[in-house]
Amino acid sequence: MTAQPSPRGERRPELDALRALVVVGLVFFHSSLVFEPGGDFYVTNAETTELTTIFAALCVVWAMPLLFLVSGLGAWHSLRRRGAGGFAVERLRRLGVPLVFATLVLLPFPQWLRLRADPAYHDSYLRFWPHFFEVRLEPSEFPFIVQGTFYETGHLWFVVLLLVYSLLLAALARRVPPGLGRRIRDGVVSATRRRGSVLLLPAAPLAIVSALLGVEEDYGGWSRWAYLLFFLFGFALAADPRLRAAMRRDAVVAAVLGVALVGAGTPLFLIAAETPGADPFMDLSALAIIARTLYGSAGWCWLVAILGLLDRRRPAPTAEKATEEAGTGSSEQDKRPRRMYGYLAAAVLPVYILHQPIVVGVAYLVVGWSAPVAVKFALIVAASLALTFAAYDVLVRRTRVTRFLFGMR
Repeated sequence: MTAQPSPRGERRPELDALRALVVVGLVFFHSSLVFEPGGDFYVTNAETTELTTIFAALCVVWAMPLLFLVSGLGAWHSLRRRGAGGFAVERLRRLGVPLVFATLVLLPFPQWLRLRADPAYHDSYLRFWPHFFEVRLEPSEFPFIVQGTFYETGHLWFVVLLLVYSLLLAALARRVPPGLGRRIRDGVVSATRRRGSVLLLPAAPLAIVSALLGVEEDYGGWSRWAYLLFFLFGFALAADPRLRAAMRRDAVVAAVLGVALVGAGTPLFLIAAETPGADPFMDLSALAIIARTLYGSAGWCWLVAILGLLDRRRPAPTAEKATEEAGTGSSEQDKRPRRMYGYLAAAVLPVYILHQPIVVGVAYLVVGWSAPVAVKFALIVAASLALTFAAYDVLVRRTRVTRFLFGMR
């Protein structure tokens, strides 16, 4: 843990913006699933469109991996500041508490609406609620060991994985000698000095995991163990500024290669899917393995391209400007973006927790209307965004109790 840190207190606002972009984008993504052909979303519109499949494919390559990588970056700084024990306690409070609260209060609602879509089902929500918690233990599904007929982690699978990976990291940090950690870090940095190495080295294990373990549709289109790699890559990236510089160096190459890999892999997925009884996401056929190998590699290339292209060194303030800011404070023009970034950064987890039950509830009302798909989609997105941020701003962020229940400081 005694790595060369980036300058203390340096804030990367582009990371806050990316996290907020992904979480807000999930409202669009989950709204699109209402219109997906052959989909298994909680609410399905009678008329569907293939455009939603294309939209989903472009999102799953990078969106959730980005959240895990940025979470790994934050884990480095939190672990270094708090120590392993303090980091574990903080993760249990920030992730475990909202996970338990949302499981009890929010998760049963979408499942109940799924059942209500059947005209023969008439149970009230209160009558259905206890059936949601009729569960059994399935250790083979670790870390999703709690399973049931109606029970599910829903969209909170992200919180489950992030909490488990954080606790595993805390346990590992207590047992790794500082000297070994330093040697590992220096070895990684040395290996990424050559141009393109920051692409090839991390992409290889992601390609192998995706090819052999498959990709799980229920968890954002990636293997749960691929997400562990993204989380650890983010942790490593924060450990040494030289790795960050390598990503900036290879960003353009990564962008070109990422687009090429997606372009090559997508047709293979489609061909594999046309085989009767085939599952290109999990099958071990040669075609499916090649497609998933390209997919796993593309995901890392997209992250390097996004983070590298957005990461630009900010010039140090001149002596005159520094003196002016010290004497008069930052201008109102400078304060507005900071307030916005602060608001969005704090809102990410609560908005993530709130958004899917709201999307499902709005879609349940809208799909019965007589309107074109585009109009229904726009209505679901607009109403869901408005209700989600209203619920966050009015019901969550203004009291200590609700802030605690949603993992806020």
